[in-house]
Amino acid sequence: MKALLPKIKDFSLFSQIKPMVLDHILAHAQVRHKKAGEVILTPESDNEKFYIVVSGCVKLFKETIDGAEAVVDIVSSGGFFGELGMSGMAHMPYGAEAVEDSELISIPRFILEEEILRNGLFGFNVLREITRQKNHRDMEIEHRTVQSAPQRIGCFLLKLCRSAETDAATLHLPYDKNTIASQLGMTPETFSRGLTRLREEAGLHIRGACVEIKSIRQLSTYTCSSCSSSFPCTDHLTAETQWHSKVLD
Repeated sequence: MKALLPKIKDFSLFSQIKPMVLDHILAHAQVRHKKAGEVILTPESDNEKFYIVVSGCVKLFKETIDGAEAVVDIVSSGGFFGELGMSGMAHMPYGAEAVEDSELISIPRFILEEEILRNGLFGFNVLREITRQKNHRDMEIEHRTVQSAPQRIGCFLLKLCRSAETDAATLHLPYDKNTIASQLGMTPETFSRGLTRLREEAGLHIRGACVEIKSIRQLSTYTCSSCSSSFPCTDHLTAETQWHSKVLD
């Protein structure tokens, strides 16, 4: 497990603990490699593990009684899930599936709980990261309420931009359009229509999974007008979205 230390020592979740402590945590951890489409957890699974995404993307989802799927979140490199177990929730409220080939670290929940009790600074950092993730999901709820479909798509694209230092970007969609549509709370048909509208409003050029943004300023003006934040927002600048980005230089 020592080989994993260079990979995750800079993850924000572990930025406040000493390498020897992190090494102790990793000694109880397991590395898991999941292929795209492979289910990691099902809803109602025992909530005994805390998962960190080292590489790839993981979809968190819920299922309705009639079998429909609702995407709760997409967790990319540097992100985590399974944290609700530390609040006493015995079973997972959602399932998890690899969107692309992914490398995960699973840590027994009790190991993290013990370290939180020993190390107040680490406990504060865990609370901060859980709060950040909750704020991200709260913002997604806001967007579904007040933004149009093209604006939600525009926000998604802005989060894939590496920085606001240049006014143009070329990027690849990180996963298929149906998954993106589900993540944004819309049908694939609505996503296609929204993308067409966004192309007209913001001057995008789209070829398959490749998106050319001629003016980030124009896209952010169109997108952020119906948002309580502004570009580049805190969520855009998190390490998670930086790792997730697949911008072409």
